[in-house]
Amino acid sequence: MRPLGGAERRFAEPAQPARRDPAPSRLAYRMDRLWLTPMFRLAVRVGVPFVLAISLVGGYLADDARRAGIAKSLADLREGVETRPEFMVRLLAVDGASAPVATAIRGMLPVTLPASSFRLDLEALRAEIEKVDAVASADIHIRKGGILQVTVTERQPVILWRTATGLEMLDTTGHRVATLLSRAARPDLPVIAGEGADGQVTEALALLQAALPIEGRIRGLVRMGERRWDVVLDRDQRILLPEAEPVAALQRIIALDKAEDMLGRDLTVVDLRNQNRPTIRIATDTTTELTALETEVTGQ
Repeated sequence: MRPLGGAERRFAEPAQPARRDPAPSRLAYRMDRLWLTPMFRLAVRVGVPFVLAISLVGGYLADDARRAGIAKSLADLREGVETRPEFMVRLLAVDGASAPVATAIRGMLPVTLPASSFRLDLEALRAEIEKVDAVASADIHIRKGGILQVTVTERQPVILWRTATGLEMLDTTGHRVATLLSRAARPDLPVIAGEGADGQVTEALALLQAALPIEGRIRGLVRMGERRWDVVLDRDQRILLPEAEPVAALQRIIALDKAEDMLGRDLTVVDLRNQNRPTIRIATDTTTELTALETEVTGQ
């Protein structure tokens, strides 16, 4: 028999290929670890596109002609929007203001109408209007139909303050309303004078209210030393009020005048500055007559 060696060699199983190592390469491992880093992923997903976009835009805008064209296009677009009919202001309406104040407000408008509402700073205009002495407050808004509505609340003068330069009309807070050229223009308003009198308008009005029984004789109030008041009457009479509780002191004098007609006598000064010791000053002519009469009676 023949040996089987040849057959065994002929029918032997083919050799198995070498198995691939499943472990990643060193480079792949490092790339996977790097991709797991949040900052790296953010840089790749956001940073790279952003830098690329900035580079493209910067390169496009590097040309002066292109930049000028873009600026002109934007300006034309803005002008087209701002000048649309629905955004135009054509009229100015002023309510609640006297003729001089209304004229002053119209002169404060920063643009000539018609004008775009985008070019009107309403808050700045309101603040400018409220700087006018006669204006207490102002409300500004744009009405339908392109009307700029200004509603004004004016200060109401209640008293006149005589200064070295003339007469100033003041409201209840002592704020200046306007300058008065002639006292005859507002004979209905009482007069105060003296340094610091404008800061005590409330007290002056209280004194004038208490002095209503002798209102026809009052010529005005004078602030003395920025501390107290003198009531100036006709016939050169004057009531010197104390620094504390002047209204109560004036009421006592008026009650005494009502009972005894004290102010109807020949007095020049009623001094109440020391409430524990009020004094009066008699007119010079009356004093002379009383002295002569006393000499005649006593023979001295």
